[in-house]
Amino acid sequence: MESISINKAEKDDNRLIGLCMSCGDRLPGRKKKYCSIECPQELRRTLNARTGLLKALNTRYATFYFTNLMVIMDILPFDLKEIFSFILQRADGTSPAKDYQRMANLLGNVWWAERKRTNKKYLASQLVLGQASRNGVSVDSIKPLQTKTPAGKGTFLLQLKLGKSDMETSNLQKVIKQAYRQQAKKHHPDLGGEAKAFRKIYNAYQELIDWADSPTFVNRRGFPDKWFYDGNRNRWVQPISMR
Repeated sequence: MESISINKAEKDDNRLIGLCMSCGDRLPGRKKKYCSIECPQELRRTLNARTGLLKALNTRYATFYFTNLMVIMDILPFDLKEIFSFILQRADGTSPAKDYQRMANLLGNVWWAERKRTNKKYLASQLVLGQASRNGVSVDSIKPLQTKTPAGKGTFLLQLKLGKSDMETSNLQKVIKQAYRQQAKKHHPDLGGEAKAFRKIYNAYQELIDWADSPTFVNRRGFPDKWFYDGNRNRWVQPISMR
């Protein structure tokens, strides 16, 4: 039976720069993280379909990422203060989703075999965790970062060419008005612009000015370069944008 590369394997942190964070294919543009909309959806489905293993291991947080050579899943259990790293060599010609599926199946088979042998779930979990690499990695490396995104205003920000960070300034209304004036100079019908485009810009301006009176944010937790699992929510989220 194939086994997880453990203990003797060293983690390869050579991340895939300029490649899709779901499949590893070359990206057409620098600012993109994925080669298509469907690509991260496929990996998320694969990750979420196998959260039973993480629940069995009493996982508080986990991260998943990959290199050209291997896939890596780091786990922090609720009741422990140590990172457990599962490292599997990648198979030729397969996607990271397929490699993770293979890793999860291998670990799951170990857990279930020990569960049947001993009739003890905690012994099965101990056996699986015992196969992990434990390299003294800081627990902070797997604790998620947090970002704030203006609730439901992404399209309006694009219309006025504003970034998420602009919405956290102390003089927010002034920033919105300045952005509106700049876009109005380019798109106002009296200045040669199209009426349809200007209406969208004006609507975005009104929406953001109203929002500035009582701003609300959506908090997201995760990492810019790893997939993140939250045991309290029992689901994986894709890498977050830190812009």
